[in-house]
Amino acid sequence: MNISVLIPAYNEEKTIGNVIDAAKRCKIVDEIIVIDDGSKDNTYKVASNTGVRVIRSPRNLGKGGALKKGIEESKGDILVFLDADLIGIRPEHIENLVKPIIERDVGMTVGIFRKGRKTTDLSQYLTPFLSGQRAIKRDLLSKFDKIEFTKYGIEVALTMYAKRENIKVEFVDLYDVTHLMKEEKRGLIKGFLERLKMYYQLLRQLFVRY
Repeated sequence: MNISVLIPAYNEEKTIGNVIDAAKRCKIVDEIIVIDDGSKDNTYKVASNTGVRVIRSPRNLGKGGALKKGIEESKGDILVFLDADLIGIRPEHIENLVKPIIERDVGMTVGIFRKGRKTTDLSQYLTPFLSGQRAIKRDLLSKFDKIEFTKYGIEVALTMYAKRENIKVEFVDLYDVTHLMKEEKRGLIKGFLERLKMYYQLLRQLFVRY
């Protein structure tokens, strides 16, 4: 089974290089695609310099829209979604996301931070369904045809979709992995406002059926 890693990115010049590097060093990965979702910083330049394929959107589509572009352009039988702001991600983490799908009757895996930072560990312990680190069989997305409308709510939508379609889901521990919080990336005020926007889009998915 071919494996594609999709990395949606919006203004992630500081961290995306390390995420790409981990994916490149993972021997089971066949394809890496970065979707630059209208970034205004050097995300596109940093990603392009790594030699992986980069799809550049002239405007910000939101995370769901960016992932849809990546899914449409990818070839893998298994799709791995990685956030571009990860810290501590290693090749074995990617392998661990994929193994349950290859070795067992699992349709989707969800990566959960462990022993990264207390704040992100606690957040994922309380709300594991919000994790952006996932692997899923491509053919299981056949009925999920409105991904672009989910925006930040893509993880909630995927979780609800899996439950509705009786897709077997397995949680995978990602030790020593964390990510930058929005306030760290954007500044206190801009980060807080973006967090509110994210929460709104997350909650909206509870009332939408795809």
